Amino acid sequence: MFKALLLEQAGNATVSSVQELDDSRLPEGEVTVAVEYSSLNYKDGLAITGKGKVIRNFPMVPGIDFAGTVIDSSGPEFSEGDKVILTGWGVGENHWGGMAEKARVKACQLVKMPDGLNSQKAMIVGTAGLTAMLCVMALEQSGVTPEKGEILVTGASGGVGTTSVALLARLGYDVVAVSGRPENSDMLINLGAKLILPRSRFEEPARPLDKQMWAGAVDTVGSKLLAKVLSEMNYGGAVAACGLAGGFDLPTTVMPFILRGVNLQGVDSVMCPTEKRIQAWERLMELLPEDFYNLACQEVSLEEVAEYAEAITVGQVTGRMIVKI
Repeated sequence: MFKALLLEQAGNATVSSVQELDDSRLPEGEVTVAVEYSSLNYKDGLAITGKGKVIRNFPMVPGIDFAGTVIDSSGPEFSEGDKVILTGWGVGENHWGGMAEKARVKACQLVKMPDGLNSQKAMIVGTAGLTAMLCVMALEQSGVTPEKGEILVTGASGGVGTTSVALLARLGYDVVAVSGRPENSDMLINLGAKLILPRSRFEEPARPLDKQMWAGAVDTVGSKLLAKVLSEMNYGGAVAACGLAGGFDLPTTVMPFILRGVNLQGVDSVMCPTEKRIQAWERLMELLPEDFYNLACQEVSLEEVAEYAEAITVGQVTGRMIVKI
């Protein structure tokens, strides 16, 4: 038996409850993991509350990432006792995820935990941190270097945002954080932001081109905020876009792209190839300072997840929220 947060459908509503389940209910996969930590991401919040069409098949155990210890493996890639991390691959959406004491997944979906990391710290980084690192790598690949100017991070109070601020600051960039929560300003400064701008500054409709302001940007919001950011990019600048907390539309024009050579790079962490994941985890271990793990994290129990799922969907969660299994 194992304990799990189970999502079931009652009419058009999604109902969550913590239940004891038999091992026979675990889905197919080559590796069974004793889960030690998962985390609560925005996508998890949409799934648990039913606000987003994240889950197609019920019942479902949510949790798009987890970290723990291998207890059984039918293939050569992993052995009993290996410490592993999973992020993405549709786990927690179409395959039972990490908010349970046990998970069974494909071997190709796991990466071995880097030396110096444990399950708790791995989930403080989690999907959000991996996505942030992939965004930073996208800006680097576009030739955005620290001497080219300021880097904007939108949705800076969230998990991707806080990690992006910390990573960019560590690499020597001048980081400008955009947040709708002024109470988080001190935290963002401690993470390395040079300046905090209110979200309202970017909510007015964007003109096709505005004054050039930013060498690069990490955007977690989308919609009209991203359109405003694009209109203010420097010539040859780049935006790494990875989120849609503000909406999936993009009310912009081709002007930033054809007159300023702006590069809009989509960043996906769900189906990211394993080799790139390993590279990103290695760089995260190299760049994140030890005090990062204490600055922007809250730990909750499995029984508390449903309560906080509602909060994360309305922007009331700061930084990372990890789930101790």
